[in-house]
Amino acid sequence: MIKAEYIWLDGTKPTAQIRSKTKILEEGQELPVWGFDGSSTNQAEGKASDCVLSPVFSCPDPIRENNNILVLCEVQNVDGAPHKSNTRATCAAIENKFKTHNCWVGLEQEYTLMTADNKPYGFDLARKENGDILSQGPYYCAAGAGLAIGRHIVEEHLDACLTAGLKISGVNAEVMPGQWEFQIGPAPTLEGSDHLVVARWLLHRIAEDYSVVVSFDGKPAVGDWNGAGCHTNFSTKRMRESYEACIGACEALSKCPEEHVKNYGQGIQQRLTGDHETCSHKDFKYGVSDRGASIRIPWQVEKEGRGYIEDRRPNANCDPYVVTGLLTNTVCSSEAKNNRITYNPPY
Repeated sequence: MIKAEYIWLDGTKPTAQIRSKTKILEEGQELPVWGFDGSSTNQAEGKASDCVLSPVFSCPDPIRENNNILVLCEVQNVDGAPHKSNTRATCAAIENKFKTHNCWVGLEQEYTLMTADNKPYGFDLARKENGDILSQGPYYCAAGAGLAIGRHIVEEHLDACLTAGLKISGVNAEVMPGQWEFQIGPAPTLEGSDHLVVARWLLHRIAEDYSVVVSFDGKPAVGDWNGAGCHTNFSTKRMRESYEACIGACEALSKCPEEHVKNYGQGIQQRLTGDHETCSHKDFKYGVSDRGASIRIPWQVEKEGRGYIEDRRPNANCDPYVVTGLLTNTVCSSEAKNNRITYNPPY
């Protein structure tokens, strides 16, 4: 017998939480659907509380090991239809609609380690001799005590993601003490989003063992500190072959910036101020190597004449299915001459 940890996104608004529970199964058996109490996850009322977990992806459990598994699920109603909180189903429909465009994403997930009393984990450790905390800057990609704060959690998480077979491609310390980033991808849009959700769950679970809280807040510390984003790299087959297509993607995104920003995570206005390597949420611009733009075109993309673009707007607490679905819908419908799906995300 094995332990299968069923993982899903709940119906909490404006930012869904990751939930999970354990099912005991015979090793090798088909993964069954499983019910849960939706009235406890903001997904149902008590008078009709049953919701259904439908497995969509599984991988080895790097924490329990011994052939145990993690099982990512979509939430369905009891009639088998996608639950209204199920953003993955819509993302899957968009990916299928534009499957000939062969979209890829790379998701750069920033996060901040916090103490139990909701203070950045690094603020008590990154101090000068006079007791003042150092300003941001020396922590980015740093090494050393008082600079790379929380590395034990980061390294354990990296190893766990690799053991699970997730498409994690790197980690680095960020500009604020106790702030880090991991990257998922490149991968197809739905697969990349799935792997990000499981990687987030693993990060919460590992930090739990150290009584450390993981925050995906877009602005975890008030003041002269960078926020936390989930910069999303995106490409279609045409973009990977043509710089003109990369510019076309930027132009397509310039036509609906409000739709994207309002669906890119809670508290995004506090992060997208125009300072701290952001473009204001009120503006839209794109440029080569410009980290103050809404969309950055990496320098090597311009040089090679093909590649991808980086949407710098998504918040760390964004729903990856909503972000990747919107990017796919906007860019691919432009490539396909306005063959756009009417899409109203639930946020």
